[in-house]
Amino acid sequence: MNLIPLPAFTDNYIWMLHDGEQAAVVDPGDSTPVLAALAQWHLKLAAILVTHHHHDHIGGVDALRPHLQGPVWGPAREAIPTPYQPLQQGDQIEVLGLQFRILDVPGHTAGHIAYMQTGSSAQPILFCGDTLFSAGCGRLFEGTPAQMSASLAALAEGPDDTRVCCTHEYTLSNLRFAAMVEPDNAELAAHTRHCSELRARHQPTLPSSLELERRINPFLRCTQPAVVAAAQAHGATSDDAVSVLAALREWKNNTR
Repeated sequence: MNLIPLPAFTDNYIWMLHDGEQAAVVDPGDSTPVLAALAQWHLKLAAILVTHHHHDHIGGVDALRPHLQGPVWGPAREAIPTPYQPLQQGDQIEVLGLQFRILDVPGHTAGHIAYMQTGSSAQPILFCGDTLFSAGCGRLFEGTPAQMSASLAALAEGPDDTRVCCTHEYTLSNLRFAAMVEPDNAELAAHTRHCSELRARHQPTLPSSLELERRINPFLRCTQPAVVAAAQAHGATSDDAVSVLAALREWKNNTR
C-alpha cells in the first residue's frame, strides 16, 4: 500500500492511499491534484474520507464525484457535501482492505473525526485532519481546551509506529514554537534540523510518528515539568493538563 501526500493550496496535504489499482483520498480540498495523481498512476478512485467541514478539506469533493466508484465518508455532526456516509466514535470502515476505527476528536471543530488504522500487521496510519499537527495542534475554532486535551490524549494512545498524517505543512513553524516551550529538548532540536533539511529539498516533513510526537510536541507533553512551567509563565493557572494546553494554544496563537 502506498501512502502519498499530495500538496494543495499553500500548505495543505491531501493524503492518498493506493494499491496500484485503486485509491482513496483524505480531505480533498482541491480536486486538481487528486485528478492529476489518478491520471499519472492510472488509478480508480474508490473512496473519499473527510475529517471536518472546513472548505480547504471538502472543496474538491463534489468535483471528484464523477470519478468516484465508492463512498464519501465524513463526520456525522458536521455539514459535509451530500450524499455521504456519516461516521462517529466507535464506527469501523474498510478502505482498500485496511480497517479504520473512527474517533471523535472535537476541538478544532465541534464534530471533527479521525481515522485510526487497526488490525493490520502493516505500520498503522492515523488521518488526524487539523486536530494533531507535527509539534502542534489545531486552533480551537469551535471547541474547548478540555475537548482538545481529551482528543489529543485519545490520538496519542495509538501504537508508537503509527504514521501521523496531518493535513498541513506547519512543522517548522510549530517546531520554532515548541523550542520556545522546551528550549532544552535535544530531540526537538535534532528533529528541527532534520525537517529544515527536508524542506530545503522541497520534501514533506510528514508523516510523523506518534512516538516522535510524544517526545517533541508540547501539546502532547502538557504534564511534563518543563512544559508546565513554560505554560504557567504564559497564563496557565494550574498544572492541570487542560490549563496548560489552553495557555500553550493562546501563546501559540499570538506567536509569529
